[in-house]
Amino acid sequence: MRRHLIRPAAAVTLIVTTPVATWGLMGRQDAAGFEPAELDYLVRPFAIPEGAETAIGAAAAVLAAGAAVLLGRASRPGPDRFDGRWWEVIGPLLAAGLLTGAIWRTVTAGVIGANIGAGLAILLGGPVVAGLVLWSLGRGLWLARSRRRGTRPPRGGTGTAGWRPAAGQGT
Repeated sequence: MRRHLIRPAAAVTLIVTTPVATWGLMGRQDAAGFEPAELDYLVRPFAIPEGAETAIGAAAAVLAAGAAVLLGRASRPGPDRFDGRWWEVIGPLLAAGLLTGAIWRTVTAGVIGANIGAGLAILLGGPVVAGLVLWSLGRGLWLARSRRRGTRPPRGGTGTAGWRPAAGQGT
């Protein structure tokens, strides 16, 4: 794989595997003490054995951890540094992925009667996930646009340390 594609591939891997890891490692949230045939489902879960769900979640967690380490190491100072502003896109997508995995487990939980938790998860979590995704989309478009124009913030930290007044504007 070409070197310039490794970091975007790692970011996509991290974002995609986060909800899968959350889903797989949470385990089924069915009501205890009942046979699956006795339970009511808002949405039936995938027909995957529980051991396989855990294995899929663990594999996704390992992939996510590897991608996070790769991006973290690439964010260290150096000549070929990963632009840290992209964490403003990746971070909210990770939070949305965590929420999505947890919401999916809640929605597919087997219960006796109505699944009130699923309704609350959708009602409260859905708008939060949508907001996080929209924020990331907007910030990603903004960063891509500024990169195309060639504008970058000054290096060397925060504040105005690298700022110089324009010609004819002050001391």
